[in-house]
Amino acid sequence: MSNEITVASNLIQIISQSKQNALKKVNEELINMYWKIGEHLSTESEKASFGDAYIDTVAEEIQNAFPGIKGFNRRGLYRMKKFYETYKDDEFVTTLLTQISWSNHLTIISKAKTMEERHFYLSLCVKENYSARELSRQIDSGYYERYMLSQEKLLPEPIKELKENPFLDSYIIEFLNLPSNFKEADLRKGLINNMRNFILEVGRDFTFIDDEVRVQVGKEDYKIDLLFFHRGLQCLVAFELKIGRFKPEYISKMDFYLEALDRQKKKKHENPSVGVILCASKDDEVVEYAMSRTLSPMMVAEYQLQLPDKSVLQKKLQELINMPLIEGED
Repeated sequence: MSNEITVASNLIQIISQSKQNALKKVNEELINMYWKIGEHLSTESEKASFGDAYIDTVAEEIQNAFPGIKGFNRRGLYRMKKFYETYKDDEFVTTLLTQISWSNHLTIISKAKTMEERHFYLSLCVKENYSARELSRQIDSGYYERYMLSQEKLLPEPIKELKENPFLDSYIIEFLNLPSNFKEADLRKGLINNMRNFILEVGRDFTFIDDEVRVQVGKEDYKIDLLFFHRGLQCLVAFELKIGRFKPEYISKMDFYLEALDRQKKKKHENPSVGVILCASKDDEVVEYAMSRTLSPMMVAEYQLQLPDKSVLQKKLQELINMPLIEGED
């Protein structure tokens, strides 16, 4: 039996490493392609008599050749041109450029103020395998400035969230035309991890129980995204995250979950369970509470008083959905 586990562990490691190597190779090809396109645009737009209109024409022709392709509109092409022009005379970065994701490059170019700072974060990304979100956090915290001022050269601040695959970039997903649910699954995972940590930070009475908690509704098994226990309210609190606009049926579904929780998980001395529905899209964030019909108006008021304010959760959702890794701009 132990040999079977060892063999399985080795195979899992082989598969994981092969997937990582494949993503690295795709990323390398993608960055090289952006560099070549940027070089062409930089050279030709200088020669073209109609200047910036040249890039508009190129964007239109690419869309005609590859209908629906993302990242090659006017804005995307200008980014490639700026990428090339930023590093074309810089021998230091030659070996580093293909080792980090396009999202990381966009973050560094837009946020780093000097070439020295860009060099610093390029090297840091390669060394620490930062995702775009992790990189953005380090830049926003002023890590480069603090590092340069420190005599002992500070180590990077620890990242609380689980490490993401630095090469699982939204631009790779779009370029390879992978199914939309592939991107959504990664997006949901990142949002759930971040929201779990945020709830524990803002709600002192929350105790995390587990994620993907299985409950049975009828003859079907369902999974609740996040399950907490609230010490003040003495009840279970279920969080469900939805990608996209809010739909009324989400509340009905949560009601079924709460009935199942009260029947299968709740202890006799505990109060009825409560549900929180989080809906995140690029232009709207909705937070709704679902509560047991058996609760008295006084208990409903008490629940609303002790649970996190909707506006706080909405603000956090908006912040998370607009992070570089999650955004995936066209």
